[in-house]
Amino acid sequence: MKLLLASQSPRRKELLSSLGFDFEVVKIDCEEIIPENIKIEDAAAYLSDLKASAFRNLEPGEVLLTADTVVAIDNQILGKPKDEQDAFTMLQSLSGRTHQVYTGITIKTANKSFTETDVADVTLDKLSEEEINYYIQNYKPFDKAGSYGVQEWLGMAKITGLTGSYYTIMGLPTHLVYKILKESSLT
Repeated sequence: MKLLLASQSPRRKELLSSLGFDFEVVKIDCEEIIPENIKIEDAAAYLSDLKASAFRNLEPGEVLLTADTVVAIDNQILGKPKDEQDAFTMLQSLSGRTHQVYTGITIKTANKSFTETDVADVTLDKLSEEEINYYIQNYKPFDKAGSYGVQEWLGMAKITGLTGSYYTIMGLPTHLVYKILKESSLT
């Protein structure tokens, strides 16, 4: 099996490597637009599958892994922030509240495809304006859904509770990836 990871995320690379898999990183150019009528709980899987579908045809023995993460609160998806103000607004909306993090994965071969989503609930303590500005200035969360990384300062200092997989929040539900790659017949 030749595993291809279609992600530039250093966190996903680290997690997949820590699971013990050898893989090659590949790039997929795909416009990630979520349809307006999609259910929030289906958005991450939709984007993951969209990326997998945009990749070239797979050769026998190749396995493609794509993933996408969305953060949601108040029936609204918080994607990656456009700029500092957008990041500030997102973090302010998450302050002192519980939100959901959905990570969808697609594992595809030349003749099979699996897409699954995992969800985790995350509760953040109240964030002051100074704390939000500190985090944005020092961690530049512009490549992260919801404007934060669980493994960074904000996660360490301000997450007061979580239900579900920590790794789902990081961007790769490792338990699902491992199960599908190890237990499923992919060829």
